[in-house]
Amino acid sequence: MKEKKSTIINEMIRYYAKDPRRVNHFLKVFSFAKSIGELENLNEETQDILEVAAIMHDIGIKISEEKYNSSAGNYQEIEGPSIAREMLSKFDFQEKFIDRVCYLIGHHHTYSKIDGIDYQILIEADFLVNIYEDEIKETQIKSIKEKYFKTKAGIEFLMNLYL
Repeated sequence: MKEKKSTIINEMIRYYAKDPRRVNHFLKVFSFAKSIGELENLNEETQDILEVAAIMHDIGIKISEEKYNSSAGNYQEIEGPSIAREMLSKFDFQEKFIDRVCYLIGHHHTYSKIDGIDYQILIEADFLVNIYEDEIKETQIKSIKEKYFKTKAGIEFLMNLYL
């Protein structure tokens, strides 16, 4: 699985050719998601799903910007899963694995329907990166913490980085 993740990272770098900001974003989200998942003791399958989803979570941005002239989360959620499914079909993943990764990609900006620890951690990891990249202020960070952070590791990262 480790080699597959590296190959997917390579595919995503190719996909985002000449866009280092997007590459750096998904690599940071992947790193936080991997670390939080390990600290929360996820089982191997859930950890693998989380990590692949974190690598690919914003795959819909590129087509959203072309098609809608916007990188808004709702467009990413619409466009991302089919592109991810096509890319993941090159690997020998089980359909259930691909379905869950695509579900997470198709919902990573929907905070009201979190249905699993993989989804929760993906949201937290994305917030940890977006807070920095978007220069979000402390009062809003406190609100984000109260509303969206649930894991012990994610909260600890948030507190140590920003609060």
